[in-house]
Order: sequence, then structure tokens, then C-alpha cells
Amino acid sequence: MSPRDPLSPDLMAVLRRLKLGRLLDTLPDRLTLARQQKMAHHDLLLLVLSDEVSRRDSAAAEARARKAQLDPTMHLEQWDPTAKVTYDQALLNELISLRFLEAHAHITIVGPVGVGKTFLGHALGHIAARRRYSVFAETVDHLLETLRHARLDHSHETELRKRLAVDLLLIDDFGIEAMTPEESRDIYTLMTERHRRASMIVISNRGPDEWLATFADPVRAQAAIDRFTSNAYDLIIDGESYRPRQKPTFDRTLTGNA
Repeated sequence: MSPRDPLSPDLMAVLRRLKLGRLLDTLPDRLTLARQQKMAHHDLLLLVLSDEVSRRDSAAAEARARKAQLDPTMHLEQWDPTAKVTYDQALLNELISLRFLEAHAHITIVGPVGVGKTFLGHALGHIAARRRYSVFAETVDHLLETLRHARLDHSHETELRKRLAVDLLLIDDFGIEAMTPEESRDIYTLMTERHRRASMIVISNRGPDEWLATFADPVRAQAAIDRFTSNAYDLIIDGESYRPRQKPTFDRTLTGNA
């Protein structure tokens, strides 16, 4: 195996001054590869700069995901294919393409507890973040609590606009508890203002036909839900909860006591 090509102090200083210091992580290996393959100078330059572009794109996607409050463990690559759940794989493949975002369509992800609804929702959010879309994810409890407190310090409009402005808004645990009139108006505003303007992913244990009962105002509820469902893909997941498989176990043989 060939040794890594050394870098001169002057080169390292110039790269750092140009804010290209991270190139130092891979540049020695790239120089060695270029020498072995007798690579032309312009090809080496393209390779090195492409490394930097990839690194910056990855760092920017990670920053967008953190700002979006996406779970860092819920990437599609970490999805467990052995999970005993069923869903429409062709539909999921279509959603992964993000054409729904381009069309300003929505997604409902519905199913029993523990089948991976939140995982797939956040995984789609990560894909969107990598493709430079703005994303924001939160549970409906956190959303409504934030907006409730925002009314007290007169920041309600700011918080609401924050959620209206993103390309993809993800709301988890929706439709579980009844909402107050103020909370119902907030959800109505989000669903109607984002209708055919920006996408939402709503995750719930209950189907949209059961959401109506959670609104304080049936007329407003019907208008919001009708707009949302008429422009939404329905990803239904069924099967066994995966969480029992994650339960920690205790191996008594490791303690020396059989």
C-alpha cells in the first residue's frame, strides 16, 4: 500500500485561509490516487473540489435536518426490512421521489402503535432536507402548546407563519385528543393556508374519517379535512409493533450467576 502523499505547510495554510481546510482530510489520499493513475491536473482538481462540494452538501443537509427537528436516527437506510408490517411499497417509492412536494400534495401515514409511522415520516423529511427543501417536524401536542403560549406573548402570528412558510410540515400523533376552539382554529388555518401551496405529512393512529370528532367546530373541521384529504396520499401501515423487539434484555450468564 502506497504511503499518503505529504502536504506542504504553505499549501495547508492557503487552504485554511480559503476556508478549505476540510480538504486536508482527503487531499493526501487524492494526491496518491492521482499519482498512481497518472491523473491529469484538471481531473485531480475536479475530484478534490467535488469532494468539498459533497461534504458541504452533506453538512448543509444535516443542518436543515437539525433545524427541522427530525430524528437523526430515522433515515430510510436504517429501516428494518424484517419488521412484520405491511404497506404499499409502490406508493412509498413514489413518495420517496418527492413528486408530492413538487405538486404541493399531502401525505397521511396511518396505522396502529409501533409499526413505524413516525420513522417513515421522518425518513421522508430527511430526504426532503437532503434535496434542499425546508422542513419542520413536531407532535401535534407540541404544536398546539407552542401556539397556545404564543398567544400570551403576542408571538402567535410569528409561530404560525413559521409553520406556514416551510416546504414540508410534519405533524405527528394527530387526531388523538379533542381540541379546544382556539386549537381547532389553528389546525384549520394550517390545513387551509397550505392547501395546494405547500405539503404536509400528518401521522396518526386514526384515519381522517375519525379526525372530525376531535375539532370543536364541525363546520370548520369538515372544511379543513376535506381540503386536506382531497389532496393527500394515504400510506397505511399495518402489522406488529416493532417496539417489543427493542426492549432491553438481561443476560444472567454475564454476571456469573446461572
